[in-house]
Amino acid sequence: MNTTSLHIQIEPVMKQEAQKTASDLGLSLSSVVKALLKQFIRTKSLAVDVKERPEIPNAYFRKVLKQSEEDIKEGRVISFKTPDDAIAYVSSLIDHDENHPTPKH
Repeated sequence: MNTTSLHIQIEPVMKQEAQKTASDLGLSLSSVVKALLKQFIRTKSLAVDVKERPEIPNAYFRKVLKQSEEDIKEGRVISFKTPDDAIAYVSSLIDHDENHPTPKH
């Protein structure tokens, strides 16, 4: 098999922890990197699990979430049983807007 080398720079502690984790799982660090690269090529995306650092919503998102919770509590929501029901509802709104244009000032 024809192979080449990949040189990356990482902190020594990270390399040691990665080697230990791979070893604990019965793998070499090289096989872990190969698997990651194969998945990256196949999916054309990078999936990273951030269990240690969960996402924290910013101020805008917290405001929107709070408003959503208030809307749900007050019954200011519309639920649909199927995607087709949602599409039909949106279509009816579009039809209504097209038949009743907003007057221009």
